[in-house]
Amino acid sequence: MIVELENVSVIRNNKYLLKDINWSIKDGEHWAIYGLNGAGKTMLLNMLNGYIFPSKGWLKVLGKTVGQYDMRRLRKSIGWVSSSIQEKFHDYSIALDIVLSGKFATVDLYDETSEEDLIYARNCLTKLDAINLADREYRTLSQGEKQRVLIARGLMAKPKLLILDEPCTGLDIIAREQLLEIIRNLSKDDNAPTLIYVTHHTEEILPTFSHTLLLKKGEVYQAGPTDEVLKEDSLSNFLEVPIVYEKSGDRILLHIDYDRHV
Repeated sequence: MIVELENVSVIRNNKYLLKDINWSIKDGEHWAIYGLNGAGKTMLLNMLNGYIFPSKGWLKVLGKTVGQYDMRRLRKSIGWVSSSIQEKFHDYSIALDIVLSGKFATVDLYDETSEEDLIYARNCLTKLDAINLADREYRTLSQGEKQRVLIARGLMAKPKLLILDEPCTGLDIIAREQLLEIIRNLSKDDNAPTLIYVTHHTEEILPTFSHTLLLKKGEVYQAGPTDEVLKEDSLSNFLEVPIVYEKSGDRILLHIDYDRHV
C-alpha cells in the first residue's frame, strides 16, 4: 500500500478540520483529489507529508506510520509540488540547483552533489521539456516554467509518491495543457511514482488518474474509480448546485446551470 488512512480526524479548537477519513492507495494507482476551496485538501496533504499529525486514527505513507517514524527521512521518498513551496525559493536561485535540492528535500541547495546527481537532474528537466531552463535564475521564469522546474525537483529523489497540489494554478490555457500533457507522459514511465493530483477543476483530471477522491467539508464524500465517481448526478449532489455536464474527449467540463440554479 502506498497510502493508508483509517478513521483519521484533525481537530483544532474543538472543530473538525478533517473527520473520519478512510482512504487507501494501492501501488499502480494514480489518484485525483477534487474539492472546492476549504474542503481540507491542503490539510490532507500536510498530513501525508508529516507536517500535521492526526488527532484521531492513524495513517501510513509508504508503509511508515506518521508520528512513529522520522518524517524527514520519509519526505525524501515523497515528491511534493505546491504553491507554498514555490514561494520559498530565492529569486536568484538557479533552476538546476533547485532541481538538485530535491534530492535532499531542502529549500535551495546546501549539500554537495556528484556528477551523477547533475546528470540525473538534467534528465529530470528533460522529462519536463525544461532542460533549456537549467541555467536560468528563478525570478526570470514564468509561472509555467517554475512549475516544470519544481516537478523536476520532485522527481530528483526518485520518489515512490509524487504529490501535485494544484500545479496548473495561474497558468494560461496553453501552458496548462502543455503541463497536463507532460504529467500524462510522466505517468506512463515504467518507473513512474504513484501520483496524487489535487485540483478544483474537473477538466484537469486526466484518464491517467484511475481513481478520484471527492473531499467535502473535511470529509470523504466519495472515493473510487474515476469513471464511477465523476458522474453527473454525483457531481451535482456533491456541489449542491445544478450543473451542465459536458465531456470533451476524455475530459469533463462543468458549468453551473443558471437556468435551474436559484
